[in-house]
Amino acid sequence: MKKEKRNLLLNPGPVTTSDQVKRAQVIPDKSPREKEFQQLITKVSSMISGIAASSDRYKTILFGGSGTAAVEAMISSTVGDGHLCVINNGVYGARMLEMAKSYGISVAEYKSPLDKPITLTELEQFIKIQKTAITHLAVVHHETSTGLLNDIESLSRLCKHNNISLLVDAVSAFGAIPIDMEKLNVSFIAGSANKNIQGLPGISFVIGAKDELEKLKKVKAKNYYLNLYEQYIHFVTFDLFRFTPPVQTLHALKTALEELIKEGVDKRYERYISCWNLLTNGLKKLGLKLVVAPEHHSKLVSAVYEPTNKSYKFENMHAYLAQHGITIYKGKLAPANSFRIANIGDITEKDIQHFLHVLEKYLLTL
Repeated sequence: MKKEKRNLLLNPGPVTTSDQVKRAQVIPDKSPREKEFQQLITKVSSMISGIAASSDRYKTILFGGSGTAAVEAMISSTVGDGHLCVINNGVYGARMLEMAKSYGISVAEYKSPLDKPITLTELEQFIKIQKTAITHLAVVHHETSTGLLNDIESLSRLCKHNNISLLVDAVSAFGAIPIDMEKLNVSFIAGSANKNIQGLPGISFVIGAKDELEKLKKVKAKNYYLNLYEQYIHFVTFDLFRFTPPVQTLHALKTALEELIKEGVDKRYERYISCWNLLTNGLKKLGLKLVVAPEHHSKLVSAVYEPTNKSYKFENMHAYLAQHGITIYKGKLAPANSFRIANIGDITEKDIQHFLHVLEKYLLTL
């Protein structure tokens, strides 16, 4: 069979996918209200749940939309009249804060450095001095704007000690960095098809313990399309989305999940780490420096300080790489003096070597 044209997406998602995933979406037109599609939804939901928890105690609720849709469903649907604390140590933590404010949710912002671990003693003190008791804590597992990996295990202990529900934006970590929701007492996590799962964009999800999901019946709705409880009830009752789902994309997601399960989450993370080690060693030889130190790094996406050469422009470098079928992203830091390189997706060390070779050729033109 003819191979599809392959672009090397070294951006944080969508990622480079296998030919099998791409081809899985080429199917006859199907109605999403038929039994066959119900069975597909049930299968995919169970596969996702099983990656992070015991699938019989936890339920995956699928949404049509990007990872941000799942995070917004989680934030808007779970806090209710409680008091939310959002850890803001990057662009995506700040995004959750904006979501909470847009829904009129009572929220406190805990600011932490963009490139350093969260100081747990300071966070706990911050929680204790709040006039209104914190009921929920929201954190990004892997802060994609920098590559910082937040310590979910320590945060889970803090939450358990203070009777706080832990909400995790795992969009850029899920499928690579192992997480056990039951062991860590995580109430809800949000994820996406098109990052470490290596599926296609258009589907996101929230995983929650079934008893936690049932409690949402008493939470006043703040959203309609992204109402987590209503979507959950619809799945339980009918095994269907409430509204029209991305049918073809769900078929591709099933194939991507089969590939992930075959490779194994641990092995996939090992592959990513091998690529990251090769990448960062190469960047160092080229005189480029990471924003986040290796000991605090996810090893999935790296923010890299831009060259100081006066003739350097990100737009020119981006265009040069694009001519060679490679895509990277501008940084999301303030000041914007970085760019980001991801080493996730259906890639190998050979791909990283190719990227470093092309990048070196560009830098020699400055």
